[in-house]
Amino acid sequence: MNDPHLEVREGEAPFRNPGWAGNTGEFELTEADVRGDEYVGTLLPDGGHPGAAPALPYILADKDPDAPLFEGPYRKRIEKILSRYPTAQAALIPVLNMAHELRGHISDETMATVADTLGLPHAYVRGVTSFYTMYNRRPVGRFLIQVCTNISCNLCGGEEVLAAFLAETGTELGETSPDNLFTVTEVECLAACGFPAAVQINSQYFENVTVEDVAPILEHLKGKAG
Repeated sequence: MNDPHLEVREGEAPFRNPGWAGNTGEFELTEADVRGDEYVGTLLPDGGHPGAAPALPYILADKDPDAPLFEGPYRKRIEKILSRYPTAQAALIPVLNMAHELRGHISDETMATVADTLGLPHAYVRGVTSFYTMYNRRPVGRFLIQVCTNISCNLCGGEEVLAAFLAETGTELGETSPDNLFTVTEVECLAACGFPAAVQINSQYFENVTVEDVAPILEHLKGKAG
């Protein structure tokens, strides 16, 4: 096998997927052309097409814990979301996602507002919110760094990558850095087992992350924060 994309680089684990293997068609596209480092298109507060309204990303850098919920364009989005589901109960998770997008976490007050808006029991909304670990229950930094340490990532240095992020940000697990930029957490699986170690920062994935990549990634994020 002489495929240069499958060659193992010096000092690299033999089972690490090299990731980007170049374009295979007639177009000369770079990895950046294909992957990009931002969302494709514009994130519309009103949700855009009703079919897309329930599925918009909801881990954003700009968060306002006191943002009004379900007003202005966000009222239009919730109407679109409700139009896609047979009951308010079925629409609960997309509505929680929208609240999470705006405020960055789901507080007790947010859960009560969602419950009252949908006409659902407060206890039911609390049960759903506390069940799913993707919902932050307290404020997080501008960049939420989720490091996978499940089996594939663990074998490729996930634990060491996690330790490096904590050391570089000067935080403990779940703690936010003093400059309010970074919150580092450990997660079980990011569904990117082919490219370990995988790290999700807000809604962007970083693949094949090593300890050496941690400092440059953080510098990149600081640059985006201005």
